[in-house]
Amino acid sequence: MRVGTAGPQCTSHMEPEQGWNFGGAKDIKTSAIKTNTISERSSLLRKWYNLMIQNKDDLAKIITAECGKPLKEAQGEILYSAQFLEWFSEEARRIYGDIIYTAAKEKRALVLKQPVGVATVITPWNFPSAMITRKVGAALAAGCTVVVKPAEDTPFSALALAEILLRHAANSVKRVSMELGGLAPFIVFDSANVDQAVAGALASKFRNSGQTCICSNRFLVQRGIHDSFVKNFAEAMKKNLRVGNGFEEGTTQGPLINEKAIEKVEKHVSDAVSKGATIVTGGKRHQLGKNFFEPTLLSNVTRDMLCSQEETFGPLAPVIKFDTEEEAIVIANAADVGLAGYFYSQDPAQIWRVAEQLEVGMVGVNEGLMSSVECPFGGVKQSGLGREGSKYGIDEYLELKYVCYGGL
Repeated sequence: MRVGTAGPQCTSHMEPEQGWNFGGAKDIKTSAIKTNTISERSSLLRKWYNLMIQNKDDLAKIITAECGKPLKEAQGEILYSAQFLEWFSEEARRIYGDIIYTAAKEKRALVLKQPVGVATVITPWNFPSAMITRKVGAALAAGCTVVVKPAEDTPFSALALAEILLRHAANSVKRVSMELGGLAPFIVFDSANVDQAVAGALASKFRNSGQTCICSNRFLVQRGIHDSFVKNFAEAMKKNLRVGNGFEEGTTQGPLINEKAIEKVEKHVSDAVSKGATIVTGGKRHQLGKNFFEPTLLSNVTRDMLCSQEETFGPLAPVIKFDTEEEAIVIANAADVGLAGYFYSQDPAQIWRVAEQLEVGMVGVNEGLMSSVECPFGGVKQSGLGREGSKYGIDEYLELKYVCYGGL
């Protein structure tokens, strides 16, 4: 998809509109980047937002049909996706530069913000709508032309948002913003409220069947609270999680994206069990077969197991017991990635210490869900470069130009 050009070129045998009704969608055949004024860019983004809201139910059904995400979650993603367009339609009007007063009376220093040019966006399958609008909304607001390559597993969700044309960048130095996943720790300290921690763990781990880059991947639970947390977590999983068809009412856990995803979860479970871990609940493919896997909780997990070292990207919650705050920090920061981290504590001093020491780009304190349009999304270390969303997200698509104006 190149936003700002003529129609799509699609080699698939299925037309993206087939079976769906997108009222007014052709109106978004954007000359978006052919316009240069802020008000025009803002207006077009707002128009795209309105079209998404008008067609939210059909857009959600495509997501569920493509990746199995429960329909309720898919509907939430569409609203979340649209909000990025609304947000950046407003941020387009607030791209300000600076005037810097220097020591020389006859000079003024100006800093201008200008679009970087063509932006190439490569998006994942687990949020096939939101991962496009979060990037494209910012790029268009800044005044960039955008080329989007959607994930091969979910092309029609992307095709439904706009007209798609696959392009590759030229061989030259290109500015890069990357969100590359993580290995999120979820720490529960002795001072935590167990019920709150369990609720947060459910929300953080099992959204989209564990297939999000900020899903908790390692649960670190302090010895004094460990047994009660594991017991309550297992009970909550059995009570609240229902595996099934994403279109069926009440389903909270749809299928994983493909066979390789299932095999990876199985590999992590079998590796952990072979090294001494205990299956508390779940542990195998669901009776529905195909790409369904039981929500699984493991205890007696150690740092040498694959599930402690690799991002599982599935419904597996491994619990590691620890003794001290210092030990938890060491375990959490041992990974070479640092996208998100979570911890539960009622100790104010501990909250400040841990929040500052966790080597991640986003921290959830007594909170299992943290993504929002208004806040910066991104990580440190090998989890990527730059930030998306918020007022900072537009900076990735802007160049700073310093102008020294003399002779005044």
